[in-house]
Amino acid sequence: MTTKPAAAAARATVYGYPRQGRSRDLKKAIEGYWKGRITAAALHATAADLRRTNWQQLAEAGIDEVPTGDFSYYDHVLDTTVMVGAVPARHREAVDADPLDGYFAMARGTQDVAPLEMTKWFDTNYHYLVPELGPDTVFAADATKQVDELKEALALGLTARPVLVGPVTYLLLAKPAPGTPADFEPLTLLDRLLPVYAEVLADLRAAGAEWVQVDEPALVQDRTPAELNAATRAYRDLGALTDRPKLLVASYFDRLGEALPVLAKAPVEGLAMDFTEAAAANLDDLAAVGGLPGKRLVAGVVNGRNIWVNDLAKSLSVLGTLLGLADRVDVSASCSLLHVPLDATAERDIEPQILRWLAFAQQKTREVATLARGLAQGTGTITAELAANRADLASRAGSPITHDPAVRARAAAVTDADTRRSQPYAERTAAQRAHLRLPLLPTTTIGSFPQTGELRTARADLAAGRIDTAGYEERIKTEIQEVIAFQEKTGLDVLVHGEPERNDMVQYFAEQLTGYLATRHGWVQSYGTRYVRPPILAGDISRPEPMTVRWTTYAQSLTDRPVKGMLTGPVTMLAWSFVRDDQPLADTARQVALALRDEVGDLEAAGTSVIQVDEPALRETLPLRAAGRPAYLDWATEAFRLTTGGVRPDTQIHTHMCYAEFGDIVRAIDDLDADVISLEAARSHMQVARELAAHGYPREAGPGVYDIHSPRVPSAEEAADLLRTGLEAIPAERLWVNPDCGLKTRGWPETRASLENLVAAARTVRGELSSS
Repeated sequence: MTTKPAAAAARATVYGYPRQGRSRDLKKAIEGYWKGRITAAALHATAADLRRTNWQQLAEAGIDEVPTGDFSYYDHVLDTTVMVGAVPARHREAVDADPLDGYFAMARGTQDVAPLEMTKWFDTNYHYLVPELGPDTVFAADATKQVDELKEALALGLTARPVLVGPVTYLLLAKPAPGTPADFEPLTLLDRLLPVYAEVLADLRAAGAEWVQVDEPALVQDRTPAELNAATRAYRDLGALTDRPKLLVASYFDRLGEALPVLAKAPVEGLAMDFTEAAAANLDDLAAVGGLPGKRLVAGVVNGRNIWVNDLAKSLSVLGTLLGLADRVDVSASCSLLHVPLDATAERDIEPQILRWLAFAQQKTREVATLARGLAQGTGTITAELAANRADLASRAGSPITHDPAVRARAAAVTDADTRRSQPYAERTAAQRAHLRLPLLPTTTIGSFPQTGELRTARADLAAGRIDTAGYEERIKTEIQEVIAFQEKTGLDVLVHGEPERNDMVQYFAEQLTGYLATRHGWVQSYGTRYVRPPILAGDISRPEPMTVRWTTYAQSLTDRPVKGMLTGPVTMLAWSFVRDDQPLADTARQVALALRDEVGDLEAAGTSVIQVDEPALRETLPLRAAGRPAYLDWATEAFRLTTGGVRPDTQIHTHMCYAEFGDIVRAIDDLDADVISLEAARSHMQVARELAAHGYPREAGPGVYDIHSPRVPSAEEAADLLRTGLEAIPAERLWVNPDCGLKTRGWPETRASLENLVAAARTVRGELSSS
């Protein structure tokens, strides 16, 4: 079907773009600054070059309106905290002395001052720094960053649109500051915050902004009448300002639902909506409210969170439907392209046939531009692009990679018995304690130890052919020997081999499973300067041979203490990959679980008595709206139990989760039927321990006492205080002592000192318990 030109020429835009540069230039510059190798001026120059390159790439791809202000040295929510002057009291002195160093201190902490809490950005693997607000918070506008970056883009002759985190979302993401009553609601500060946004908007208008994008993704979640009323007030007041640019309120990740009428009626000029994650619902809801007469609609029809090529014909059909529902319709990706790698053409190791199926940020911008041209000028102007797209989609649909009959038959044969341990927890725990004979408050780590420069060099040398496999494996053996020796000397009770052979906790497994593709340059920001390369789940999954048994059993041969086998769980294997979109996630999760079940069985047969199956993404992948959660949690917990259900009663199953709001999934944590769970708790002051207690969680738990996402070394007394707090909620016989997360990103000096303090804290508290 030929689409006629739109009445008003559609424009192409995106909400945000990857920050790191082609070679992770921003990471290298920031870490160089932290280590004193480059100056602040050099860091700022690198950042300016990256922004200019990004905007030029967007313009060359056909993007008519580029975003500004989405660039960040660490996190855009932290940038918002600076913009509104909500710097915590403990960091004000550092920020006043040096804004850049104070900014990084808020993100990473110092030896003397704790950082802001960090958690996941909605249901993504991106982490943001949680604002800390209280009744005494005083806001003050500082639009310097936003204004300067807008001026940079305008100086290049580009049409630019600043991007701000919206006031409602900012407050809904915040937590009560330490010392503030727990029932304090940051949203009560809205009337105090809105004048600050008004001032920022006026500054941006004065700097030349025609439009400003105000991101309100929190409004796609279930919201109370009071929260919707806050959104009504916010955009009534901001819309009533006379000294402001036009406002584009952006939503993404799900349907707007009950928030749509609020924004449709608000005196703002535009609305951006996601038509990939919730296309049908948003279309129906938009029609139900009578569309957006007189307003601009930015339609997110290209998936900004996954890497498959867009179905251009399908997107054009959606766009055609939208033409009658708004004054003008522009085309965008569904959310910021921050969540995908930069450029698929850099991937030289992926077969050209398969590479045709992939679209990273640069390819997505061209898809957006193509759709905008087809919408504005008619599909006759993009005939060649549509034909090539049809061929790419057909190539993927017909590929044998995507269908393995044996895998599908095995998954179909799974029974409920396969997902259940042979004995209930109360009976298993007695067998495990008799077998392992661990002390009260047993100490362990989460799995990984520092990935040194020598390890990374050895891995690169192997890939480049500078050393052979035997030489590389000797280096791995030496590292495992050192890690085991350190843990024994320090006094840890359950040891790990340190994972020196692993490049990433998901990629390592993906490279050994059928159906996965690994990238070489597909970097995506997780937090700060931490980037990951999510593998691509392209087809049916199976495990050709054991993946971890060799190194785990080697480590166990070096010690009499138990060594944990370390695996990444099925939900996390999905969440931290780019998943296939041609079958339900539940089906893919079952395939991954069966592959991991084989690995668990081989570890146990090799003599491994403790096996940890990490599921840090269980909460992260929770649907944003409550209606979708029961079904998700059913298949997610089933996949974990399918992975672990075949072991003997005296084999102790651990799991691990970090940096998420656990209160929403405590019941599901229970349903995993793991024997021990370790969780992030240091930055949140043992909040999760209280949540587990409130639920009546009956199993063993290790709320972390060492925040590994900060370079500071916690003292033994600090760790002991956290343990004492944990004991207020969890009985001593069920409490473990461990860091928040793996130690891969930390250096050896701080790791040694922190773990020594952790063990000393456990001994101190054990002594207190024995004398009480």
